[in-house]
Amino acid sequence: MIALDLSKIRTAHERVERIYPAEALGLSGDDVENEFEIVRPVALAFDIDKDKRQFRLAGSLQSTLVLRCSRCLEAFELPVSAEFDLHYQPRVVAQASGETEIQEDDLATAVYDGEEIDLGQLMIEQFYLALPMKPLCSDECKGLCPVCGTNLNRGMCNCHRQWEDPRFAALRAMKKES
Repeated sequence: MIALDLSKIRTAHERVERIYPAEALGLSGDDVENEFEIVRPVALAFDIDKDKRQFRLAGSLQSTLVLRCSRCLEAFELPVSAEFDLHYQPRVVAQASGETEIQEDDLATAVYDGEEIDLGQLMIEQFYLALPMKPLCSDECKGLCPVCGTNLNRGMCNCHRQWEDPRFAALRAMKKES
């Protein structure tokens, strides 16, 4: 776990700049459940504002991810530069009794346990937020042939790709008869 030790923060405002190797987050390319792989070191820089037991972390992270194109399934690199502004409070303060309405500020509030904030979780969360809805290796990606699976960016195939709706087969037969 990559953690920020809160007991070492003595002033109301501090600056943290760190670089973590890609392997430090524990996401390997062999994990099927991961939608990406981190391939460059992660540069993390943020300001910490302390107010008693509440902390505000505002900063940015940069790295490069490898994703799979949703059209051709080829791997491609995506540079990521994400900014964040998060509030942390201890878990005991965050627990409320009864029903409460979620406010706008609550969406940017996280909790921490003990005297540490999990920076690994923060970085992974920011990477997921930076992922595109439909990852594409390029806007001109032609994808795969639906018949034989050939990557159409690398070459053409000789497959007949005109799809005919089988629900209209009876109408086509009637048309041919007349």
